[in-house]
Amino acid sequence: MGCGALGGRDDDQVSRHGSVCGQPAIKGRIVGEVDGNSAICGIENAVEVTRVGGVLLSQPAVMECNTARVLNAWVQRDMDQIVGIMGGGVQELQVAAHYVCRTRNHKAGAKVSEHGKGRAIDISAFRLKDGSEISVLRDWDNGRKGRILRRLHKSACGPFGTVLGPESDRFHQDHFHFDTANYRSGAYCR
Repeated sequence: MGCGALGGRDDDQVSRHGSVCGQPAIKGRIVGEVDGNSAICGIENAVEVTRVGGVLLSQPAVMECNTARVLNAWVQRDMDQIVGIMGGGVQELQVAAHYVCRTRNHKAGAKVSEHGKGRAIDISAFRLKDGSEISVLRDWDNGRKGRILRRLHKSACGPFGTVLGPESDRFHQDHFHFDTANYRSGAYCR
């Protein structure tokens, strides 16, 4: 499915004032097809996202438009409200990973990760406007910042199909994994 899934027109071809995916708040550039050098990886209509909802990404993140839209909506609706005015609000998401053709948790023989389909982003910290940050690794069990991280994790469950964090397994001790996989039983959140 391309970026134009909404409204019936092919929004992956529309980029006005640096916006992509048909939403002014998603900034970046159109990449087009990403060949994953494998029959199991790749993105048909990829974008490279640099900003969502007015919040900078620490590095450009390659993904498909549905994932960009879900991330943008979560930032504007949930993240902004949860972090609030602490440190002046969130200025930047620290991106730990985005598109990469690999298996889940880099395990041999495992299913391909949603990262390999452009449907995942990993966030390790939230840099605030005053220069401080809320770090998943350092702050998960740390007072007010820890409570904010737990609320952020919980709020992502539903908008994203999979939400993993420090309590899910040893592979997610230092970041949140968000992806837009669809499950018949509902979102998978740990």
